[in-house]
Amino acid sequence: MENRLVVQIEDVSFRYEKEEVLEHVHLAVPKGAFLGLVGPNGSGKSTLLKCMLGLLKPDRGRILLFGEPIESFRAWHRIGFVSQKANSFNRGFPATVEEVAASGLTAKRGLFRLLTKEDRRAVEAALEAVGLRGLAKRNIGELSGGQQQRVFIARALASKPDLLILDEPTVGVDARHVHEFYELLGDLNRRGLTLVLVTHDIGTITERVTHIACLNKRLYFHGNAEEFEQLGDETISRFYGHPLHVLSHRH
Repeated sequence: MENRLVVQIEDVSFRYEKEEVLEHVHLAVPKGAFLGLVGPNGSGKSTLLKCMLGLLKPDRGRILLFGEPIESFRAWHRIGFVSQKANSFNRGFPATVEEVAASGLTAKRGLFRLLTKEDRRAVEAALEAVGLRGLAKRNIGELSGGQQQRVFIARALASKPDLLILDEPTVGVDARHVHEFYELLGDLNRRGLTLVLVTHDIGTITERVTHIACLNKRLYFHGNAEEFEQLGDETISRFYGHPLHVLSHRH
């Protein structure tokens, strides 16, 4: 029987030298969920993602991916990752949109392997999914910040992952394109893709995600978006450790 939990985080703690960054975190992400991971700066969100991606080893606890302990997990092509690209991407990088998207197949195909017809179809489908198939031959440096971030989502989608993890993906993206970007993520989720999104934009995501986890070294809340909104500003401010006003865009 297929495991319905894509990610299981059980009693995970992590410290950098003497600083405790994660404290006894328990978190489960079911198949088909769209989880928004929120919390103040320095709350451990990116550290938790790195633990989920196998880049950091927790000091205690365990992590399972698709029901398998992360130590023995090898099917990394099942997980796509989009980082905070916009502030560091070199606009002069000599690569087309198609080439950047195709680089997402490296984990599945290996380095220096020529693309097969099946690979090219997968890249075309990924670009189609993010609305950029018509720009496949364009140099990526010619695109807007919002379009570039869509290319990096296509890159993550090229290997046909079951889970897409995004770390502050709208950093550096023009505010005009943020709404379209979240619309794209919602559409991908409605097609069955499981998503984990780290963001500071609480008010915007509450109308788009299915679940919210609020992290500030330890997990203060994990539930659906409606339950999170009902907590109120005072409770959420206590989680964050400073006053916070959540402006919801839910209609």
